[in-house]
Amino acid sequence: MAMIFVDVVSAEEAIFSGNASFVALPGQEGELGILPGHVPLLTRIRPGAVRIKTEQGTEENVFVAGGILEVQPDRVTVLADTAIRSKDLDEAKAKQALEEAKLSRAKAQSNREIAKLEATMAALAAQLAYIRRLRH
Repeated sequence: MAMIFVDVVSAEEAIFSGNASFVALPGQEGELGILPGHVPLLTRIRPGAVRIKTEQGTEENVFVAGGILEVQPDRVTVLADTAIRSKDLDEAKAKQALEEAKLSRAKAQSNREIAKLEATMAALAAQLAYIRRLRH
């Protein structure tokens, strides 16, 4: 079976590095599915799940809060703003962070601060939705 090498990294750490038969993730214009031999592509990604079907046939799931995707025929690189392994997601922590962001948004005055907080809130809302999907 053909494989493609996948790297998922954030500013803090490397989250996944290895061979895969398939990768799916939320692209800027919609869901992307990547197989070995995919045409080169560079695009922004939205907050959501990166699903990696590994060489062993298992599935790795990583939540990303946006970032950049680069695809080459033999390699996929996800440069995430924030990336968290599914098993490390904490619903209570995400809910608390969302509430704090909402309170900060209510007090924000500059357009720049408002935009940054709204982006944070969108990423946290996507993370919570993903956690709920994992449970069902």
